[in-house]
Amino acid sequence: MNVVQLTSVTKRFDEFVAVRDLSFEVRQGSIFGLLGPNGAGKTTTIRMIVDIFAPDEGEIKVLGQRVSQEIQQRIGYLPEERGLYKKMKVGDQLLFFARLRGVEANEAARRIDGWLEKLELSDWKNKKCSELSKGMQQKAQFIGSILHDPDLLILDEPFSGLDPVSTGTLKKVILDMKAQGKTVIFSTHQMEQVEQMCDDICLINHSTKVLGGNLREVKRGFGRNTVLLDYDGDDSFLSGELVKRINRFANHTEIVLANGADGQDILRRAVAAGGRVNRFEFVEPSLNEIFIESVTKKA
Repeated sequence: MNVVQLTSVTKRFDEFVAVRDLSFEVRQGSIFGLLGPNGAGKTTTIRMIVDIFAPDEGEIKVLGQRVSQEIQQRIGYLPEERGLYKKMKVGDQLLFFARLRGVEANEAARRIDGWLEKLELSDWKNKKCSELSKGMQQKAQFIGSILHDPDLLILDEPFSGLDPVSTGTLKKVILDMKAQGKTVIFSTHQMEQVEQMCDDICLINHSTKVLGGNLREVKRGFGRNTVLLDYDGDDSFLSGELVKRINRFANHTEIVLANGADGQDILRRAVAAGGRVNRFEFVEPSLNEIFIESVTKKA
């Protein structure tokens, strides 16, 4: 079953086309990554799914229906622009959010305490939101988006402002929700998080879909044209007709081969240069590399 389905959706603001002829499906119980550079149309797409904007053309169905007030009660939404009331205490604000979603007061209080403990915010329950760091505010608003136990969770840049520990905690929560049968859509610029978490993706650039589908199949479709090389020595041999692009990391170099190039020639040059080859491996391109290549081709 598809929890979300967009069919030929277009959204305009005067003469500007924010989303053009966009179609994709989000499977029940999956984590779906909505990707693209700034201004690509990701947030506009999310706002149409939650019925903040109406599409000018096409159709959007959520949980098998057009979005209604009843359907919205089954959606949790964390917007990119944070919306906490700075002078309210954290606990009071979360109770307010839960009651808006129809959660009974005693049950809401129980859920709030449980989530504050899980996300290490219990000590901040009676603090004003203005006293919280950006990351703490992010976690508090995340809690506010899930207190009503939604079937569909939509997160716009959920890891923004979080330190690595908090990012790991939030990632675990999202994966736990998937294990419970929940469906998650999230938009992010952090390709590493997408690669670790997502089942399916849709990449948008300049308002249109560039590629999409099952993440493993997308990566497989780009072939094994990438070499990981861990090399001690002068690697100036990596320049020339064999190499399309080089991405250097702390303990290895990611080499994207030029069209028609043989990766074994890279290995031969490394050996001939006299350095030590610690690792040489053909791999599928990283999602970050696919993102860059797809956006560049579309441009």
